[in-house]
Amino acid sequence: MGFEYAKRLSDRPKQLRQLKVAVQSLEAEMMYGLTPLAQAAEHIAKQLPKPVSTVFDLFSEKLLEQEHSAFDAWQASIEVVWPRTALLDSEREVMLQFGATLGQHDRDQQQKQIHLTLAHLAREEQEARERQHRYEKMVKSLGFLAGLLVVILLV
Repeated sequence: MGFEYAKRLSDRPKQLRQLKVAVQSLEAEMMYGLTPLAQAAEHIAKQLPKPVSTVFDLFSEKLLEQEHSAFDAWQASIEVVWPRTALLDSEREVMLQFGATLGQHDRDQQQKQIHLTLAHLAREEQEARERQHRYEKMVKSLGFLAGLLVVILLV
């Protein structure tokens, strides 16, 4: 259990970095490439590893179905994929707030929202790295020692 928790601690900063890259790529696709949102999400999904790519893949699929608004498609994608990530609810809220602005504003306002989201993700990534450095070794050691205690008690 200790090693599994330590893996989650180390996966969280990686996934936050991937989310930042994804949001930056989305900005480039929307602002400079003038790519439609569904196609931009599809391109981003191909560039990233799972589980972050799955968010953008599902988002693209739901947009192409044309039964969902951009926010509904984003929210549904986040809700499906989030349990498979090492990310916390605070990051989920940041991404949901970002999704609420997708396609709702002009290019300048959209770009401001993207930069705000990137700032939030950078802050969360810094906190995740600090938490990883602080607790990763301790959690691994506690997991190993707890396993050793169980073995000793069983013998």
